[in-house]
Amino acid sequence: MSRIGKLPIAIPEGVEVKVSDTNRISVKGKLGELEQLVDPAISIKNEDGTLVFERATESKDHKSKHGLYRSLVAGMIKGVNEGYTTVQELVGVGYKADAKGQLLELALGFSHHIFFELPIEVKVETVTQRGKNPIIKLSSIDKQLIGQVAAKIRSFRKPEPYKGKGIKFQGEVLRRKDGKAAAK
Repeated sequence: MSRIGKLPIAIPEGVEVKVSDTNRISVKGKLGELEQLVDPAISIKNEDGTLVFERATESKDHKSKHGLYRSLVAGMIKGVNEGYTTVQELVGVGYKADAKGQLLELALGFSHHIFFELPIEVKVETVTQRGKNPIIKLSSIDKQLIGQVAAKIRSFRKPEPYKGKGIKFQGEVLRRKDGKAAAK
C-alpha cells in the first residue's frame, strides 16, 4: 500500500481541506462535510492545492496505514465534490422495493416484509418498471457508509447460484451453476 500512500491528492476547486494539530482532517465541499481522524504516525501536508502524506518510519504497520489514510481522504474529497451512487437490482418473481423517506420496505419472498431504516446521510430512491427488475439507488457523500448500507441490503437475500434470484449490484456478473442436469 505504500505506493498508493506516496501519490499526492489534487484538491479540486470548491473543496476546502483543514488539518488540525491532533491529525483530524476535515473536508468541506458543495455536497457536505466529512471528518476523519488520522493516525499520528502519518503526517499530512497541504502544499499548493495538493495533499501529501508521509509516514514516520518504514515499519509494516506504518506502510499499511500510509496507503489506508491516503485512500480514505481521497474518497472523502471525491465524495464532497461529486458524491457516490450505488445501484442494486432485485431479481426474482414478486420481489419489490419501496422507499418512504429513510425507511426501505423490501418484499423478498419471505413471509414478512423487511423494513430497513437508512442513515440520514444516505438518500434512497426506488424504481419499479413493468417487465423489469425493481432497482434501488443509494447516494451519499460517504463512500464507507454507502458501501456498508449496500452490503447490508444485499445480505437480506444474496443472489443464489442456480437461478440468480436475490439482490445484486447492477452490472455484477454472477457465477452460475448448472444444477441436476450436469450430473448426467
